Amino acid sequence: MASAKALEAQWAEARDRLVAKKLLAGNGASLSVRCPGRTSMWFAAANDDAPALLDWNPAAGDAVVHARTYARRADIGAIARGGGPFGLCLANFGGLLPQVFDEQARHIGPMPGAVDSENGLEMALGTPGSALILREAPLLWGTTPRRLALNAELFEKCAKAYVLAIATGGRVRPLPWWVRRIANGRLAKDQRAAALAFERGEQPVESKGY
Repeated sequence: MASAKALEAQWAEARDRLVAKKLLAGNGASLSVRCPGRTSMWFAAANDDAPALLDWNPAAGDAVVHARTYARRADIGAIARGGGPFGLCLANFGGLLPQVFDEQARHIGPMPGAVDSENGLEMALGTPGSALILREAPLLWGTTPRRLALNAELFEKCAKAYVLAIATGGRVRPLPWWVRRIANGRLAKDQRAAALAFERGEQPVESKGY
């Protein structure tokens, strides 16, 4: 079981990486890490020096979105609210990314439509992906803090390609259905394993392969 100190350090490492790459911007930008086996999280705004240990209920302010996401999805180990320049403008281009890259389908998966309320968030989290647009800003997650950081980098890369293509009149074609099915199935397998690990009070083992 990861100690409180280790989880706090993982939060700081993920925050520093995302901020350095300009991937944690926008109104309400924030970051959290789940405490395995508990209904609590390390949470702070992106510009805070250190996180606070908060219980999901009650949670207040920007922490509510994180708390509700953890409560709804047992597989999520870390959450980022905010994004990079292309992720933040995705809301102006339909609010979702079609699955056009293998790595995107494997680690981000299908996105639900953009939502603008906590009630909408509850429903959208039924989609087995790793990202959505909430109130015009990305909400991203992963099974571990490191996976979250990798997902945030991948999301911005895909958002850039998609936004530039659409803005210049290009056509975007999703991957063949069978490729998406295989990749999404492997993502779902990781998520199931993560949920079981958190239930045992452990952090998941991060998937290394495709």
